[in-house]
Amino acid sequence: MANNMESEESLKKRLSKEEYSILREGTTEKPFSGEYINTKEDGSYYCKACGAKLFSSDTKFDSGSGWPSFTDPVTQKSIELVEDNTLGMVRTEVRCKNCSSHLGHVFEDDPKEKGGLRYCINSGALNLKKDT
Repeated sequence: MANNMESEESLKKRLSKEEYSILREGTTEKPFSGEYINTKEDGSYYCKACGAKLFSSDTKFDSGSGWPSFTDPVTQKSIELVEDNTLGMVRTEVRCKNCSSHLGHVFEDDPKEKGGLRYCINSGALNLKKDT
């Protein structure tokens, strides 16, 4: 956790139980239940834990997976990728580079015309700030 990041105690008070569980304990929201699954507004998506800018609505698409999906982060420096061997499978976890919060996973199953990657991100890990 970054030095300027608020304490775990403060995060537990500010975030809902589900948001804290996703961001700090690496759980996943139920498919098709997230706030941003069907959102089409223009704007940017920020880490709900620390406020770092992560994704743009320009790269959001409907993958049919049940979670908001993006083709790219705003910059590769905004995220970190970590091998995840939980649940008996090998996946690549996506974390916020600023605070190490769990965001979701990235998969190499998106159509090539979109770059080939699908960043499958939990709505509970994000805040959308709409363009004005």
